[in-house]
Amino acid sequence: MDAIEKAIRNALEKGNAADRAFRERVYRAAFSALDRALKANPDVTVELAIKRRKAIQAKITEIESEFLPAVPDVGPQGDAPAVELGTDSAPAVETGQQSPSPAVVVDGPAEPASDAPRSRVLPVVPDIMPDAALPDAPSIDMAAPAPAGAAAEVTPDRDERRIRGRRLPLTAIFLTVTLLAAAGIGLFFAVQTGVFKTQAQLDTSPPQAPPTVNDDDFTPPGGPAKPGAADQAHDWINVFSPTDASHVSAPSDAKAEVMKDDTGSFLRIRSGASGSAISFDVGQGVLEKLAGKHAVFDIIARSEEGKETQVSVDCNFGELGDCGRKRYAVGQQQNEYLFDVKFPDKRPGSAGTIAINSDFDKQGKAADIYEIRVSVEP
Repeated sequence: MDAIEKAIRNALEKGNAADRAFRERVYRAAFSALDRALKANPDVTVELAIKRRKAIQAKITEIESEFLPAVPDVGPQGDAPAVELGTDSAPAVETGQQSPSPAVVVDGPAEPASDAPRSRVLPVVPDIMPDAALPDAPSIDMAAPAPAGAAAEVTPDRDERRIRGRRLPLTAIFLTVTLLAAAGIGLFFAVQTGVFKTQAQLDTSPPQAPPTVNDDDFTPPGGPAKPGAADQAHDWINVFSPTDASHVSAPSDAKAEVMKDDTGSFLRIRSGASGSAISFDVGQGVLEKLAGKHAVFDIIARSEEGKETQVSVDCNFGELGDCGRKRYAVGQQQNEYLFDVKFPDKRPGSAGTIAINSDFDKQGKAADIYEIRVSVEP
């Protein structure tokens, strides 16, 4: 007994199999179970589904023939006519409209009525699926049953080229959208970071006077001068002294504190993690003395004990321009770090500033500032 027949017969045993209406519900439940099993298996092809329906139809026909009464052969002449079944005929499976009553075939030779052989009525079961499940029909599991040889016919229908052909457009669309999104993000960041901007467009600072220094962002040649080496040729004007730190400004993440040791008083500055610099005011009166002249600035400094550092210096002298960016390697010994500026011949409208970053590499190193001064070249 195959799996289909066993499933149907087990269902019939759960009720009154002699009741035609009950058998009809069982057959319809079998079709419903088969339909659910086919839908749950995406690998089942159309051809295999048709064969499974025909297999269950054949089994229902075979099983139903056991419940139909035998009928006598009709007259000896001619073929047996089709007989329309009455209330005891095989159930027709409905699909929304009433199927005609199945025809029966009477076979066997004509005999006298008293000894006429009896023939089985073979029901015709339509190859259809029921519109809805019957709530009172026994449940039938048709997930496993399959006619012999059906599995062998599944593989030829799974044409991988057709599968790839159906999926290729989705893959291509996904890759295209991904590449376009990546290109768009890259272009957005390139624009935001100014990759396509000129140097002039990147400079967002207010318009200033024409450059008045020879170089930008450089370490003056010859290294730092020894303390006092420049005193003989210059008349110095004091810009900053540790005795008056009121004109020093340190951002919130930077520090500036006056300290003293055997070398004298100094201001220890330490730039913040953001690279913020400490500002030293250059009074307007000092700038008025420098207008139209060639001036030399002198920063006397050293690094924190045991930690050499790279300091950078920027200036903002208002209407008199700036000094460019300077960078010095500051060691543990006190030295003088010089830079010169040629100022335009105009009256400054305000004070200026000299900003010093104690650690250009942003490693939190400190620098000790002893003095900042300026003199005019003869």
